[in-house]
Amino acid sequence: MKKTTIGILVVAMLVTFIGLVIIQGRYVRINIEMMENQFDGNVRRSLMQTIRLLEENEALQYLSETLNSPDYSINQRLDGSSDIRPRIQISTGHGKATIEEKTQELQEKFQQDFSRSKTVLDQAVFRWINDGKNKNIAERVSFEEVRSILTMFLEANGVTLPFYFSVSDKDGHQIYSRPRDFKTDSSQKEYSQRLFPFEESNNPAYIKIVFPLRQNYILSSMNLLLPSVVMILLVLCIFVITIVIIFKQKQLHTMKNDFMNNMTHEFKTPISTISLASQMLQDTGVGKTPETLAYISNVIRDETKRLSYQVEKVLQMAIFEKDNSTLKVIEIPANSLISDIIANFSLKVTSKGGKIIPKLNAKQDIVLVDEIHFTNVVYNLMDNALKYSNKPLLLTVETWNEKDNLHISIEDNGIGISKEDLKRIFEKFYRVSTGNLHNVKGFGLGLAYVKKIVTKHKGIIKVESEINLGTKFTIIIPTLKDYNYD
Repeated sequence: MKKTTIGILVVAMLVTFIGLVIIQGRYVRINIEMMENQFDGNVRRSLMQTIRLLEENEALQYLSETLNSPDYSINQRLDGSSDIRPRIQISTGHGKATIEEKTQELQEKFQQDFSRSKTVLDQAVFRWINDGKNKNIAERVSFEEVRSILTMFLEANGVTLPFYFSVSDKDGHQIYSRPRDFKTDSSQKEYSQRLFPFEESNNPAYIKIVFPLRQNYILSSMNLLLPSVVMILLVLCIFVITIVIIFKQKQLHTMKNDFMNNMTHEFKTPISTISLASQMLQDTGVGKTPETLAYISNVIRDETKRLSYQVEKVLQMAIFEKDNSTLKVIEIPANSLISDIIANFSLKVTSKGGKIIPKLNAKQDIVLVDEIHFTNVVYNLMDNALKYSNKPLLLTVETWNEKDNLHISIEDNGIGISKEDLKRIFEKFYRVSTGNLHNVKGFGLGLAYVKKIVTKHKGIIKVESEINLGTKFTIIIPTLKDYNYD
Protein backbone atom coordinates (compact mmCIF):
# COMPACT_ATOMS: atom_id res chain seq x y z
CA MET A 1 0.00 0.00 0.00
CA LYS A 2 1.40 3.39 -0.99
CA LYS A 3 2.08 6.10 1.57
CA THR A 4 -0.40 8.39 -0.19
CA THR A 5 -3.16 5.79 0.08
CA ILE A 6 -2.39 5.21 3.75
CA GLY A 7 -2.41 8.96 4.39
CA ILE A 8 -5.78 9.40 2.66
CA LEU A 9 -7.21 6.46 4.60
CA VAL A 10 -5.96 7.85 7.92
CA VAL A 11 -7.32 11.34 7.19
CA ALA A 12 -10.70 9.91 6.12
CA MET A 13 -10.99 7.80 9.27
CA LEU A 14 -9.90 10.73 11.43
CA VAL A 15 -12.44 13.13 9.85
CA THR A 16 -15.19 10.51 10.19
CA PHE A 17 -14.40 9.89 13.82
CA ILE A 18 -14.17 13.60 14.68
CA GLY A 19 -17.51 14.21 12.94
CA LEU A 20 -19.09 11.35 14.84
CA VAL A 21 -17.75 12.69 18.14
CA ILE A 22 -19.01 16.22 17.38
CA ILE A 23 -22.50 14.99 16.48
CA GLN A 24 -22.67 12.76 19.53
CA GLY A 25 -21.38 15.56 21.73
CA ARG A 26 -24.05 17.96 20.49
CA TYR A 27 -26.71 15.32 21.00
CA VAL A 28 -25.56 14.72 24.58
CA ARG A 29 -25.35 18.47 25.29
CA ILE A 30 -28.87 19.10 23.94
CA ASN A 31 -30.28 16.24 26.00
CA ILE A 32 -28.56 17.50 29.14
CA GLU A 33 -29.96 20.99 28.55
CA MET A 34 -33.44 19.52 28.05
CA MET A 35 -33.18 17.55 31.28
CA GLU A 36 -31.93 20.60 33.17
CA ASN A 37 -34.73 22.80 31.79
CA GLN A 38 -37.34 20.17 32.64
CA PHE A 39 -35.98 19.77 36.16
CA ASP A 40 -35.75 23.54 36.71
CA GLY A 41 -39.29 24.03 35.37
CA ASN A 42 -40.69 21.41 37.72
CA VAL A 43 -38.95 23.00 40.71
CA ARG A 44 -40.16 26.52 39.86
CA ARG A 45 -43.69 25.25 39.28
CA SER A 46 -43.61 23.56 42.67
CA LEU A 47 -42.42 26.80 44.31
CA MET A 48 -45.22 28.82 42.71
CA GLN A 49 -47.83 26.26 43.72
CA THR A 50 -46.47 26.32 47.28
CA ILE A 51 -46.64 30.14 47.43
CA ARG A 52 -50.18 30.14 46.02
CA LEU A 53 -51.39 27.58 48.54
CA LEU A 54 -49.81 29.52 51.42
CA GLU A 55 -51.63 32.67 50.28
CA GLU A 56 -54.93 30.80 50.04
CA ASN A 57 -54.48 29.28 53.49
CA GLU A 58 -53.76 32.65 55.04
CA ALA A 59 -56.76 34.21 53.28
CA LEU A 60 -59.03 31.45 54.54
CA GLN A 61 -57.65 31.93 58.05
CA TYR A 62 -58.55 35.65 58.03
CA LEU A 63 -61.97 34.87 56.60
CA SER A 64 -62.59 32.30 59.30
CA GLU A 65 -61.56 34.78 62.01
CA THR A 66 -63.91 37.37 60.51
CA LEU A 67 -66.85 34.97 60.35
CA ASN A 68 -66.27 33.96 63.97
CA SER A 69 -66.15 37.56 65.21
CA PRO A 70 -68.98 38.87 67.54
CA ASP A 71 -70.12 41.29 64.82
CA TYR A 72 -71.16 38.42 62.59
CA SER A 73 -73.98 35.99 63.48
CA ILE A 74 -72.94 32.39 63.38
CA ASN A 75 -76.34 31.49 61.89
CA GLN A 76 -75.65 33.57 58.82
CA ARG A 77 -74.05 31.87 55.91
CA LEU A 78 -71.49 32.96 53.39
CA ASP A 79 -74.08 32.75 50.58
CA GLY A 80 -76.41 35.18 52.42
CA SER A 81 -79.09 32.63 53.22
CA SER A 82 -80.63 32.02 56.67
CA ASP A 83 -81.99 28.98 58.37
CA ILE A 84 -85.57 30.22 57.74
CA ARG A 85 -86.84 29.11 54.38
CA PRO A 86 -89.01 31.66 52.51
CA ARG A 87 -92.63 30.67 51.99
CA ILE A 88 -94.64 31.62 48.94
CA GLN A 89 -98.45 31.79 49.08
CA ILE A 90 -100.52 32.12 45.95
CA SER A 91 -103.82 33.93 46.29
CA THR A 92 -106.62 32.90 43.97
CA GLY A 93 -108.05 36.35 43.95
CA HIS A 94 -104.92 38.34 43.51
CA GLY A 95 -102.54 35.67 42.20
CA LYS A 96 -100.58 37.74 39.72
CA ALA A 97 -100.06 40.68 42.02
CA THR A 98 -99.00 38.39 44.88
CA ILE A 99 -96.31 36.56 42.80
CA GLU A 100 -94.77 39.81 41.65
CA GLU A 101 -94.70 41.16 45.18
CA LYS A 102 -93.04 38.01 46.49
CA THR A 103 -90.44 38.03 43.67
CA GLN A 104 -89.53 41.61 44.46
CA GLU A 105 -89.36 40.82 48.15
CA LEU A 106 -86.96 37.92 47.51
CA GLN A 107 -84.75 40.03 45.28
CA GLU A 108 -84.46 42.69 47.95
CA LYS A 109 -83.66 40.00 50.51
CA PHE A 110 -80.91 38.54 48.28
CA GLN A 111 -79.38 41.96 47.70
CA GLN A 112 -79.28 42.61 51.43
CA ASP A 113 -77.60 39.23 52.14
CA PHE A 114 -75.14 39.68 49.29
CA SER A 115 -74.20 43.14 50.53
CA ARG A 116 -73.73 41.79 54.07
CA SER A 117 -71.48 38.91 52.79
CA LYS A 118 -69.48 41.26 50.61
CA THR A 119 -68.91 43.48 53.60
CA VAL A 120 -67.63 40.52 55.60
CA LEU A 121 -65.22 39.53 52.79
CA ASP A 122 -64.03 43.10 52.42
CA GLN A 123 -63.33 43.26 56.11
CA ALA A 124 -61.36 39.99 55.96
CA VAL A 125 -59.34 41.14 52.94
CA PHE A 126 -58.66 44.54 54.56
CA ARG A 127 -57.39 42.91 57.73
CA TRP A 128 -55.28 40.46 55.66
CA ILE A 129 -53.64 43.23 53.65
CA ASN A 130 -53.19 45.57 56.61
CA ASP A 131 -51.77 42.96 59.01
CA GLY A 132 -49.55 41.27 56.43
CA LYS A 133 -47.44 44.38 55.89
CA ASN A 134 -46.26 44.54 59.46
CA LYS A 135 -46.23 40.91 60.58
CA ASN A 136 -43.01 38.91 60.76
CA ILE A 137 -42.90 35.94 58.36
CA ALA A 138 -42.56 33.55 61.30
CA GLU A 139 -45.96 34.79 62.54
CA ARG A 140 -47.64 34.30 59.21
CA VAL A 141 -46.55 30.78 58.22
CA SER A 142 -45.37 27.57 59.81
CA PHE A 143 -41.99 26.69 58.32
CA GLU A 144 -42.54 22.99 58.80
CA GLU A 145 -45.86 23.34 57.00
CA VAL A 146 -44.09 25.20 54.19
CA ARG A 147 -41.55 22.37 53.91
CA SER A 148 -44.33 19.78 53.93
CA ILE A 149 -46.31 21.60 51.23
CA LEU A 150 -43.18 22.12 49.12
CA THR A 151 -42.30 18.43 49.39
CA MET A 152 -45.83 17.49 48.33
CA PHE A 153 -45.75 19.67 45.21
CA LEU A 154 -42.20 18.59 44.29
CA GLU A 155 -43.21 14.94 44.39
CA ALA A 156 -46.39 15.76 42.43
CA ASN A 157 -44.18 17.30 39.72
CA GLY A 158 -41.82 14.34 39.62
CA VAL A 159 -38.99 15.76 41.75
CA THR A 160 -38.11 13.25 44.46
CA LEU A 161 -34.54 14.28 45.22
CA PRO A 162 -33.57 15.29 48.77
CA PHE A 163 -33.20 19.05 49.13
CA TYR A 164 -31.91 21.72 51.50
CA PHE A 165 -34.57 24.30 52.44
CA SER A 166 -34.30 27.76 53.96
CA VAL A 167 -36.32 30.96 54.44
CA SER A 168 -34.31 34.20 54.28
CA ASP A 169 -35.05 37.90 54.65
CA LYS A 170 -34.38 40.57 52.04
CA ASP A 171 -30.74 40.86 53.20
CA GLY A 172 -30.10 37.15 52.74
CA HIS A 173 -30.00 36.29 56.44
CA GLN A 174 -31.47 32.90 57.17
CA ILE A 175 -34.61 32.91 59.27
CA TYR A 176 -35.11 29.16 59.07
CA SER A 177 -33.21 26.30 57.43
CA ARG A 178 -33.15 22.53 57.26
CA PRO A 179 -30.49 21.34 57.80
CA ARG A 180 -29.41 24.22 59.94
CA ASP A 181 -26.97 26.76 58.52
CA PHE A 182 -26.48 24.93 55.26
CA LYS A 183 -24.25 26.69 52.78
CA THR A 184 -24.29 26.57 49.00
CA ASP A 185 -21.31 26.73 46.70
CA SER A 186 -20.90 27.79 43.10
CA SER A 187 -21.38 24.24 41.82
CA GLN A 188 -24.91 23.97 43.31
CA LYS A 189 -27.81 25.73 41.67
CA GLU A 190 -30.08 27.64 44.06
CA TYR A 191 -33.81 28.11 43.45
CA SER A 192 -35.44 31.13 45.11
CA GLN A 193 -39.01 32.47 45.28
CA ARG A 194 -40.48 35.31 47.30
CA LEU A 195 -43.26 34.53 49.78
CA PHE A 196 -46.46 36.55 49.16
CA PRO A 197 -44.98 38.15 46.02
CA PHE A 198 -48.00 40.36 45.18
CA GLU A 199 -48.11 42.40 48.39
CA GLU A 200 -46.04 45.38 49.46
CA SER A 201 -44.52 44.07 52.66
CA ASN A 202 -42.02 45.76 54.93
CA ASN A 203 -40.48 42.36 55.72
CA PRO A 204 -40.29 40.36 52.48
CA ALA A 205 -39.07 36.77 52.81
CA TYR A 206 -37.75 34.27 50.30
CA ILE A 207 -37.85 30.49 50.03
CA LYS A 208 -34.55 29.02 48.88
CA ILE A 209 -33.94 25.36 48.04
CA VAL A 210 -30.88 23.49 46.84
CA PHE A 211 -30.67 19.93 45.49
CA PRO A 212 -27.21 18.52 46.35
CA LEU A 213 -27.73 15.54 44.03
CA ARG A 214 -29.10 17.53 41.11
CA GLN A 215 -26.07 17.06 38.86
CA ASN A 216 -25.87 13.34 39.58
CA TYR A 217 -29.59 13.00 38.85
CA ILE A 218 -29.25 14.73 35.48
CA LEU A 219 -26.24 12.65 34.54
CA SER A 220 -27.89 9.43 35.67
CA SER A 221 -30.90 10.26 33.52
CA MET A 222 -28.54 10.05 30.54
CA ASN A 223 -28.06 6.31 31.01
CA LEU A 224 -29.82 5.70 27.72
CA LEU A 225 -26.90 7.42 26.01
CA LEU A 226 -24.37 5.06 27.60
CA PRO A 227 -24.51 2.50 24.74
CA SER A 228 -23.75 5.23 22.22
CA VAL A 229 -20.79 6.41 24.32
CA VAL A 230 -19.52 2.83 24.50
CA MET A 231 -19.86 2.55 20.74
CA ILE A 232 -17.87 5.78 20.29
CA LEU A 233 -15.08 4.40 22.48
CA LEU A 234 -15.21 1.11 20.59
CA VAL A 235 -14.90 2.94 17.27
CA LEU A 236 -11.96 4.88 18.69
CA CYS A 237 -10.23 1.67 19.77
CA ILE A 238 -10.85 0.08 16.36
CA PHE A 239 -9.56 3.22 14.69
CA VAL A 240 -6.35 3.27 16.72
CA ILE A 241 -5.77 -0.48 16.31
CA THR A 242 -6.37 -0.23 12.57
CA ILE A 243 -3.89 2.63 12.18
CA VAL A 244 -1.27 0.77 14.24
CA ILE A 245 -1.74 -2.41 12.20
CA ILE A 246 -1.53 -0.48 8.92
CA PHE A 247 1.73 1.16 9.88
CA LYS A 248 3.16 -2.05 11.30
CA GLN A 249 2.24 -3.92 8.12
CA LYS A 250 3.78 -1.15 6.06
CA GLN A 251 6.93 -1.29 8.15
CA LEU A 252 7.05 -5.09 8.02
CA HIS A 253 6.56 -5.00 4.26
CA THR A 254 9.50 -2.60 3.90
CA MET A 255 11.71 -4.73 6.15
CA LYS A 256 10.78 -7.90 4.26
CA ASN A 257 11.70 -6.24 0.98
CA ASP A 258 15.03 -5.21 2.47
CA PHE A 259 15.45 -8.76 3.74
CA MET A 260 14.81 -10.26 0.31
CA ASN A 261 17.23 -7.85 -1.35
CA ASN A 262 19.87 -8.53 1.28
CA MET A 263 19.34 -12.29 1.12
CA THR A 264 19.67 -12.23 -2.68
CA HIS A 265 22.93 -10.36 -2.40
CA GLU A 266 24.24 -12.66 0.35
CA PHE A 267 23.44 -15.78 -1.69
CA LYS A 268 24.65 -14.35 -4.97
CA THR A 269 28.20 -13.63 -3.80
CA PRO A 270 29.21 -17.15 -2.62
CA ILE A 271 27.38 -18.76 -5.54
CA SER A 272 29.27 -16.57 -7.99
CA THR A 273 32.56 -17.37 -6.27
CA ILE A 274 31.89 -21.12 -6.34
CA SER A 275 30.84 -20.90 -9.99
CA LEU A 276 34.04 -19.05 -10.88
CA ALA A 277 36.14 -21.62 -9.01
CA SER A 278 34.47 -24.50 -10.85
CA GLN A 279 35.13 -22.77 -14.19
CA MET A 280 38.79 -22.45 -13.26
CA LEU A 281 38.93 -26.20 -12.64
CA GLN A 282 37.43 -26.83 -16.07
CA ASP A 283 39.64 -24.30 -17.85
CA THR A 284 42.52 -26.14 -19.57
CA GLY A 285 44.55 -22.97 -19.63
CA VAL A 286 44.80 -22.90 -15.85
CA GLY A 287 47.67 -24.91 -14.47
CA LYS A 288 46.63 -27.79 -12.25
CA THR A 289 49.47 -27.44 -9.80
CA PRO A 290 48.93 -28.66 -6.24
CA GLU A 291 49.05 -25.07 -4.97
CA THR A 292 46.38 -23.95 -7.46
CA LEU A 293 44.14 -26.88 -6.69
CA ALA A 294 44.53 -26.29 -2.95
CA TYR A 295 43.69 -22.61 -3.40
CA ILE A 296 40.59 -23.33 -5.50
CA SER A 297 39.40 -26.06 -3.11
CA ASN A 298 39.82 -23.72 -0.13
CA VAL A 299 37.76 -21.04 -1.91
CA ILE A 300 35.01 -23.55 -2.69
CA ARG A 301 35.06 -24.85 0.89
CA ASP A 302 34.96 -21.37 2.47
CA GLU A 303 32.22 -20.12 0.20
CA THR A 304 30.23 -23.32 0.75
CA LYS A 305 30.47 -22.80 4.49
CA ARG A 306 29.40 -19.19 4.06
CA LEU A 307 26.46 -20.27 1.91
CA SER A 308 25.48 -22.96 4.43
CA TYR A 309 25.61 -20.42 7.22
CA GLN A 310 23.33 -18.08 5.30
CA VAL A 311 20.90 -20.93 4.55
CA GLU A 312 20.88 -21.79 8.26
CA LYS A 313 19.95 -18.19 9.03
CA VAL A 314 17.04 -18.35 6.63
CA LEU A 315 15.87 -21.65 8.10
CA GLN A 316 15.88 -20.06 11.55
CA MET A 317 13.15 -17.77 10.33
CA ALA A 318 10.77 -20.75 10.22
CA ILE A 319 10.77 -20.75 14.03
CA PHE A 320 8.91 -17.45 14.00
CA GLU A 321 6.18 -18.93 11.85
CA LYS A 322 5.72 -22.03 14.06
CA ASP A 323 4.70 -21.08 17.58
CA ASN A 324 4.07 -24.74 18.32
CA SER A 325 7.66 -25.75 17.60
CA THR A 326 9.10 -27.89 20.39
CA LEU A 327 12.55 -27.92 21.93
CA LYS A 328 14.62 -31.04 22.48
CA VAL A 329 15.78 -30.17 25.97
CA ILE A 330 18.45 -32.01 27.93
CA GLU A 331 20.39 -31.36 31.13
CA ILE A 332 23.49 -29.37 30.31
CA PRO A 333 26.12 -27.64 32.47
CA ALA A 334 25.98 -24.12 31.10
CA ASN A 335 29.57 -23.26 32.06
CA SER A 336 30.90 -26.18 30.05
CA LEU A 337 28.70 -25.36 27.04
CA ILE A 338 29.76 -21.71 27.05
CA SER A 339 33.43 -22.69 27.42
CA ASP A 340 33.20 -24.79 24.25
CA ILE A 341 31.56 -21.89 22.38
CA ILE A 342 34.31 -19.53 23.55
CA ALA A 343 36.99 -21.95 22.45
CA ASN A 344 35.48 -22.21 18.94
CA PHE A 345 34.84 -18.50 18.62
CA SER A 346 38.10 -17.21 20.08
CA LEU A 347 39.98 -17.83 16.80
CA LYS A 348 37.76 -15.33 14.96
CA VAL A 349 38.23 -12.76 17.73
CA THR A 350 41.98 -13.12 18.09
CA SER A 351 42.44 -12.98 14.32
CA LYS A 352 41.14 -9.41 14.45
CA GLY A 353 43.23 -8.43 17.44
CA GLY A 354 40.48 -9.00 20.00
CA LYS A 355 40.24 -10.91 23.25
CA ILE A 356 37.62 -12.92 25.14
CA ILE A 357 37.55 -12.75 28.94
CA PRO A 358 35.56 -15.64 30.48
CA LYS A 359 34.18 -15.27 34.01
CA LEU A 360 32.14 -18.42 34.48
CA ASN A 361 31.43 -18.17 38.21
CA ALA A 362 27.96 -19.76 38.39
CA LYS A 363 27.93 -22.63 40.89
CA GLN A 364 24.46 -23.86 39.95
CA ASP A 365 24.89 -24.08 36.17
CA ILE A 366 22.83 -27.17 35.32
CA VAL A 367 20.01 -26.04 33.00
CA LEU A 368 17.43 -27.79 30.88
CA VAL A 369 17.95 -26.44 27.35
CA ASP A 370 17.96 -27.38 23.69
CA GLU A 371 21.70 -27.68 23.04
CA ILE A 372 21.63 -26.64 19.39
CA HIS A 373 19.34 -23.64 19.80
CA PHE A 374 20.96 -22.46 23.03
CA THR A 375 24.39 -22.70 21.41
CA ASN A 376 23.08 -20.59 18.53
CA VAL A 377 21.80 -17.99 21.01
CA VAL A 378 25.20 -17.52 22.67
CA TYR A 379 27.02 -17.68 19.34
CA ASN A 380 24.74 -15.05 17.76
CA LEU A 381 25.31 -12.64 20.62
CA MET A 382 29.09 -13.10 20.42
CA ASP A 383 29.01 -12.81 16.63
CA ASN A 384 27.06 -9.54 16.85
CA ALA A 385 29.65 -8.18 19.25
CA LEU A 386 32.37 -8.96 16.70
CA LYS A 387 30.46 -7.56 13.72
CA TYR A 388 29.51 -4.29 15.43
CA SER A 389 32.98 -3.42 16.66
CA ASN A 390 35.14 -0.67 15.18
CA LYS A 391 38.22 -1.50 17.28
CA PRO A 392 39.89 -4.60 18.74
CA LEU A 393 37.11 -6.45 20.52
CA LEU A 394 37.22 -6.93 24.26
CA LEU A 395 34.46 -9.49 24.94
CA THR A 396 33.54 -10.43 28.51
CA VAL A 397 31.41 -13.55 28.99
CA GLU A 398 30.21 -14.05 32.56
CA THR A 399 27.88 -16.40 34.46
CA TRP A 400 26.56 -16.16 38.01
CA ASN A 401 23.57 -17.15 40.15
CA GLU A 402 20.83 -14.97 41.60
CA LYS A 403 17.75 -16.33 43.36
CA ASP A 404 18.34 -19.81 41.91
CA ASN A 405 18.45 -18.39 38.37
CA LEU A 406 21.37 -18.59 35.99
CA HIS A 407 22.56 -15.23 34.62
CA ILE A 408 24.65 -15.17 31.44
CA SER A 409 26.05 -11.82 30.30
CA ILE A 410 27.93 -11.04 27.09
CA GLU A 411 29.48 -7.57 27.16
CA ASP A 412 31.52 -5.87 24.44
CA ASN A 413 33.26 -2.56 23.82
CA GLY A 414 31.74 -1.99 20.40
CA ILE A 415 29.90 0.90 18.76
CA GLY A 416 26.86 0.58 21.06
CA ILE A 417 23.16 0.92 20.27
CA SER A 418 21.09 4.10 20.41
CA LYS A 419 18.04 4.36 22.67
CA GLU A 420 15.74 4.46 19.64
CA ASP A 421 17.19 1.21 18.26
CA LEU A 422 17.15 -0.52 21.67
CA LYS A 423 13.34 -0.54 21.57
CA ARG A 424 13.26 -2.50 18.32
CA ILE A 425 16.36 -4.67 18.15
CA PHE A 426 14.35 -7.84 18.87
CA GLU A 427 11.94 -7.27 15.96
CA LYS A 428 12.11 -9.50 12.91
CA PHE A 429 14.13 -8.11 9.97
CA TYR A 430 15.11 -5.00 11.96
CA ARG A 431 18.77 -4.03 11.62
CA VAL A 432 20.60 -1.44 13.65
CA SER A 433 22.21 1.34 11.65
CA THR A 434 25.97 0.84 11.62
CA GLY A 435 27.09 4.28 10.53
CA ASN A 436 30.22 3.96 8.43
CA LEU A 437 30.52 0.21 8.95
CA HIS A 438 29.41 -1.02 5.51
CA ASN A 439 30.88 -4.48 5.92
CA VAL A 440 28.22 -5.69 8.38
CA LYS A 441 26.17 -8.47 6.81
CA GLY A 442 22.99 -10.14 8.01
CA PHE A 443 19.25 -10.57 7.60
CA GLY A 444 18.00 -8.87 10.77
CA LEU A 445 16.92 -12.22 12.24
CA GLY A 446 19.65 -12.91 14.77
CA LEU A 447 18.35 -11.03 17.82
CA ALA A 448 14.73 -11.88 17.03
CA TYR A 449 15.79 -15.55 16.99
CA VAL A 450 17.64 -15.08 20.29
CA LYS A 451 14.58 -13.52 21.94
CA LYS A 452 12.33 -16.31 20.70
CA ILE A 453 14.57 -19.12 21.94
CA VAL A 454 15.20 -17.53 25.35
CA THR A 455 11.46 -17.03 25.85
CA LYS A 456 10.73 -20.66 24.94
CA HIS A 457 13.25 -21.66 27.62
CA LYS A 458 11.16 -19.77 30.23
CA GLY A 459 13.82 -17.09 30.40
CA ILE A 460 14.19 -13.39 29.73
CA ILE A 461 16.84 -11.32 27.99
CA LYS A 462 17.90 -7.77 28.85
CA VAL A 463 20.09 -5.32 27.01
CA GLU A 464 22.07 -2.29 28.14
CA SER A 465 24.02 -0.12 25.75
CA GLU A 466 25.70 3.25 25.27
CA ILE A 467 26.95 4.72 22.03
CA ASN A 468 30.71 4.22 21.51
CA LEU A 469 31.02 2.45 24.88
CA GLY A 470 29.59 -0.99 24.16
CA THR A 471 26.63 -3.28 24.71
CA LYS A 472 25.74 -5.84 27.36
CA PHE A 473 23.20 -8.64 26.86
CA THR A 474 22.03 -10.56 29.93
CA ILE A 475 20.15 -13.87 29.71
CA ILE A 476 18.27 -15.10 32.78
CA ILE A 477 16.99 -18.68 32.82
CA PRO A 478 15.93 -20.94 35.70
CA THR A 479 18.32 -23.58 36.91
CA LEU A 480 17.30 -27.22 36.78
CA LYS A 481 15.82 -27.51 40.26
CA ASP A 482 13.42 -24.59 39.61
CA TYR A 483 12.71 -25.32 35.96
CA ASN A 484 9.09 -26.16 35.19
CA TYR A 485 9.04 -27.07 31.56
CA ASP A 486 5.72 -27.85 29.85
